[in-house]
This record gives sequence, C-alpha cells and structure tokens, in this order.
Amino acid sequence: MSIRQYRPKRNSRRGIGAKSALLLNLTFLIAILLQVTYPLVHGETLRLVTLFTVYFGAGAMLLHALFSFGLRYFLTFGLVTFLFALAIEQIGSRTGWPFGTYSYSQTLGASIYGVPVIVPFAWIMLAHPVLIAARKLTPHWAFLYGGLGLMAWDLFLDPQMVDAGRWSWKLKGPSVPLESNIPLSNAFGWLLAGLGLMAILNLVLPKERRKNGANSFIPDFLLGWTLFSGIVGNLFFFHRPGVAVIGGVVMGILLVPYFFAVTFGKPDNA
Repeated sequence: MSIRQYRPKRNSRRGIGAKSALLLNLTFLIAILLQVTYPLVHGETLRLVTLFTVYFGAGAMLLHALFSFGLRYFLTFGLVTFLFALAIEQIGSRTGWPFGTYSYSQTLGASIYGVPVIVPFAWIMLAHPVLIAARKLTPHWAFLYGGLGLMAWDLFLDPQMVDAGRWSWKLKGPSVPLESNIPLSNAFGWLLAGLGLMAILNLVLPKERRKNGANSFIPDFLLGWTLFSGIVGNLFFFHRPGVAVIGGVVMGILLVPYFFAVTFGKPDNA
C-alpha cells in the first residue's frame, strides 16, 4: 500500500501582459465613467457622452475579444456583428420589420445609407458579453439565451435613447409593458434579431479562451453594471420606474443564474 500526496492541478492560464491589461482596463474604465456622467450633462455634452460611451464600450469589448480569444475571434466577431447589425437596421428602418416603424435623428453622427455608424458598434458592445454568458450558462441553447439577453438589454436602452431624441417611433399596436413610448414589436424584433445573430456567432466563433487570455471579469462587470445602472438610473435620475421594473425583472431573471454559475460553478474557461 502506498500513500500518494494529492496536488490539485494548477490553472495554466497566465492572463495577459501588463500593457494589454492597462489598455483594456483603461478603455473600459472610460466607458463606465462616461456612463456615470450621462444623467448629469445636457445638450451637446450629452450627445458627445452618448457617442463616446458606445465607442469606448465597443472598443473595450473588441479588445477583450482580441486578448481573450485571439485575432481570428476578434476579426470574425467584429465583422459579422457589424455587418449583421447594419443589415438588420437597414431593413428595419426602411420596412418597419422586425422592430416596427422608427427613424434616427441626425444627432448620432455619420451614417451609412441612413443608419448611424454608431448603431452597429452598440450591437458589438451588447453582443460580446451576452455571448460569453450564453455559452457558459446554456452552451446547448446559447442562441436562445443570447437572443433573450439582447432583448433584455434593449428594454433599458431604447426608452433612454427615445427620451434623448436619438430616434423616434411611430407607435402602432401594443407597447412594451410599463414602457408606453416603445412598441412591443421592438422587443419582438430584438428577440428575433438577437436569436439570429447569436446563432451565427455561436456557430462561427471558437469557444475556447486562449491559455494566456484575459478572463471574463470585464464583460461580466458590464452585464452587472448595465442591470444596476438601468434600475438605479431609471428610478432616481430619469424618473421612469416602469422601465426600471420591466428591464430589471427581465434582465435580472437572465443574469442571476449566470452570476451564480460564475461565482459557484465550474472554473472560467471562456
């Protein structure tokens, strides 16, 4: 009989280099600080804060994609998401399907055939953390969880942008519960488009994180921050308790199991 000493296998993931980490963290921090200032500014300053929040947020998610999953993932994710978002927004703004009838204002900067360039970057900012969560929590149903996640995020986003005059709706039919200025068709459109985008991304993107890749802290933080700021902002700054309730409930139902899995579940591999 022999006694062997058990030594747990070490996590071989080494993280990323100091310069890469600094760039990623700084880009993400700027995006969060810009969001913090959103309820405190007005006019042209608010417009610029809106634009730079999205660009820095999308930049942080693209950097995380590059540092965590590698160049192929970064290029494929960025290109597929940008082109998908641009195509679905072109269709939606021209035909009213699948979101409903809406139009963009001129305050969102440069556009491509009527769709502001910033809009596909907002999709990039949304899609990366949602896909990571979907793959970890529901790997066999990632497209479904991801589609629901994008829809839930927009329950906070759309009322805020409509109130700021970034786009407007021609209301037809029922509205989103507790959000009288947003048509229910928009939630359906986001769910449908989200299912399609997540199915494509889940199919074409590699699933394993690089051995020296960044962990999922930053995209996870963005998810948690979106839920927290959406509830607090709508309750105390934007005076839209209905948005806080419906967005908080739907997004919370999706995120609580994910954060439980991240905290108590299997080690982070994505």
